[in-house]
Amino acid sequence: VRLVDSGGREVQTGASLRLSCAASGRTKSGRTFKTSAMGWFRQAEGKETEFVAVINYNGDYIKYSDSVKGRFAISRDDARDMLYLQMDNLRPEDSAVYRCAAGRSSAASSLRSDFSAWGQGTQVTVSP
Repeated sequence: VRLVDSGGREVQTGASLRLSCAASGRTKSGRTFKTSAMGWFRQAEGKETEFVAVINYNGDYIKYSDSVKGRFAISRDDARDMLYLQMDNLRPEDSAVYRCAAGRSSAASSLRSDFSAWGQGTQVTVSP
């Protein structure tokens, strides 16, 4: 499946942003957006890639990292093959390249190895 991230930009501390991820096609294993768990990961400059949020294939299970819980919300629109990440009360430590990812299965996971397709990334910069 092909994933295209968008929505990142520079904002001030406390601002909100909504990232979008448009999906098309199938994964190598034949999965589509609708049958895949979907996630968001981020990588700050000089740091390892970090799990942010994941939603299972039908949206009835969601998990967040402790660092974003209560501030970020992941959602999916299966009619449009779109994944979203609503980010509120942004902090400078949220600055990173954010990438959406399609899972190898319909079940949610926070492990990078459980995702087989990745967006190109969108930069989020939060100024103090």
